[in-house]
Amino acid sequence: MVERERDEGEAMAVYGPRHVGGDEAVEGEAVVVAAAAAAAGEKDEGERDDEIERDGEEERKENDGEEAEKEKKDQEDMEDWSETRLAIAELSPISRGKMSSPPPTLPFLSISLLLLQVLDKIGPTMAVLRLDVQRNIERLQELYLLDPSKYSTLTAMVEKEADEGTARKADSCARAVLWLTRSMDFTVALLQRLEDEEGSEHQSLAQLVEAAYKVSLKPWHGWIASAASKIAMKLIPERKVFVGWLVGKDPSHSVLKDDIERLVPLLQPFLVAIHGMLAKFRLDRLKST
Repeated sequence: MVERERDEGEAMAVYGPRHVGGDEAVEGEAVVVAAAAAAAGEKDEGERDDEIERDGEEERKENDGEEAEKEKKDQEDMEDWSETRLAIAELSPISRGKMSSPPPTLPFLSISLLLLQVLDKIGPTMAVLRLDVQRNIERLQELYLLDPSKYSTLTAMVEKEADEGTARKADSCARAVLWLTRSMDFTVALLQRLEDEEGSEHQSLAQLVEAAYKVSLKPWHGWIASAASKIAMKLIPERKVFVGWLVGKDPSHSVLKDDIERLVPLLQPFLVAIHGMLAKFRLDRLKST
């Protein structure tokens, strides 16, 4: 009896108090083993989650790096583009069967800003025209920013002033649209003459500019503007220099020819649509002083 109690006491010290039978003890050990296995499984799963997260982070960093590199390359490509190629990029989306809709404001402003760069490259001879173009752009930008949704088309701008009776005023947006469009007519006429290699290869840039001016702007200029233009013709740079500026890093006639052949068919319908809109409001015959 005493020995049995001693054996039970030793067992209690080793295994703890026993209140269950043999089968229950085995089951208890199985539970312990299962719990240990579960703990190990949770640890493995946690490690896998950490590994997946690390892989995902590395993949995100890699993708961000590739995207940043692509943006940098696109930016460099855009910087290499000439004004004609930028204009093509602006006009292409609206040329796909949409010329019957009201002329959109933003592409018109974008092309107008590119026109400024072309005038800059012609040189100080175009300073007066450039100043007018810049003022007209700013006038349209100011109205557009008042309500971009309402003034998303040039028609909406002109119609507003027509209803108010201010469309014919010297500082109206309607006149700004009219003269910017005529300036683009001048640009198209000049580019077409530059592209006509056979008919203009022996002509200077000054001669080409004067010919383009006569068919686009001169009919609408008063004597003051016409006199200023005659003086400006004397300051035009050499033709090769101007062509090099236009085509960017590849100053060859073939590049300019290809760009013009793509641009003119896009720009002309756009300008025709604007002239048609202005004619509906009887604004297409206005002249300057």
